[in-house]
Amino acid sequence: MRNGSKSVMEGSVLLEGSVLLASVTSTLTPVTSNLIKSNVSKETFNDLYKKRRPIVLRGVDIGPCVERWTVDYLASKGGDREVKIHVSKTSQMDFINKNFMYRSLPFSELVKRASKTKQEEYFAEETEKYYLRALGDDPRKDIADIRVQFPNLASDINIPPFFPEEKFFSSVFRIASPDLQLWTHYDVMDNFLIQVQGRKRVILFSPSSVNFLYMNGDKSEVLEIDTVDTFRFPLFSKAERYEVILEPGDILFIPALWFHNVISLEFGVAVNVFWKHLDDSMYDTKDTYGNKDPLPATRAFQITDRAIKALEEMPAEYRDFYARRLISRIEQKAVNHGDKSDDGFHSDKPDDEFHSVKLDDEFHRVKLED
Repeated sequence: MRNGSKSVMEGSVLLEGSVLLASVTSTLTPVTSNLIKSNVSKETFNDLYKKRRPIVLRGVDIGPCVERWTVDYLASKGGDREVKIHVSKTSQMDFINKNFMYRSLPFSELVKRASKTKQEEYFAEETEKYYLRALGDDPRKDIADIRVQFPNLASDINIPPFFPEEKFFSSVFRIASPDLQLWTHYDVMDNFLIQVQGRKRVILFSPSSVNFLYMNGDKSEVLEIDTVDTFRFPLFSKAERYEVILEPGDILFIPALWFHNVISLEFGVAVNVFWKHLDDSMYDTKDTYGNKDPLPATRAFQITDRAIKALEEMPAEYRDFYARRLISRIEQKAVNHGDKSDDGFHSDKPDDEFHSVKLDDEFHRVKLED
């Protein structure tokens, strides 16, 4: 289908090489086919970085880890260090409802189990799934850093020097069973997802689609992103959606605030590198995970909670009227309507699609995570 000179598709998927690209919205949306960039230099990345869009970097030297990190090698070099893991009976992990258990295993044992689809020894059942998000030595005060927690493996991987060294925050070792799916969420820091072993499907949603993702804290309540319950989540189809299939050796740049849902198509091993692209004063110094909202945003949420509580002191008619005024004021002062923001993302949707907040008995409340 053509609209002027642009190729447009609705609810469509395009498979190009090993990259799956899609844009699913309620209106006809061009399918983007330039997500992969090969043999990118630091200078080239700096130009791409300014656009604040996800990019797959292919052909960047990440070291011998792609060839070396077999199951046996990881088990041998990673050793028997005890690691805390997620154990799930189902492939689809739900962080909001916690449909998984927290358990501990020696790293070598985790690698062996996660690489299998059936277990001889298990916590719940023989088909259970495993997920490691490595932590610091003391998670209350230490960040995750592969160079500290797994020094024998860290020497095998090169982290591209594409961001200021002093802005480095963490390097998180991630291991997942085949078919394991993580919930849709956003991060507040820019990051590289360096895929070392296994193929991975990553579904991304633009930050401008936040009103369509049914957020609970920093996570979406929509788990079935391919077969969405349109009765429960009627606005989800309006979200600006893209997909990539990562191959071993690929690096996915995920700009801060871009939502992502990750599915390990095979036994997956990756290193996730985060850095602070905002001024250090924006971040909570006690946040060792790096997933708390910037301090000004946290204050804004707290003020919003107080505003909602104040509105509840009035009769419904007045509450509705002044809630609409507050929403209108925020939209006029702080929301970008179709224009590029300082971070480079924008929405092609008409302004009236942003007016989706209910103001009756289901008045939306901002939920803050612990």
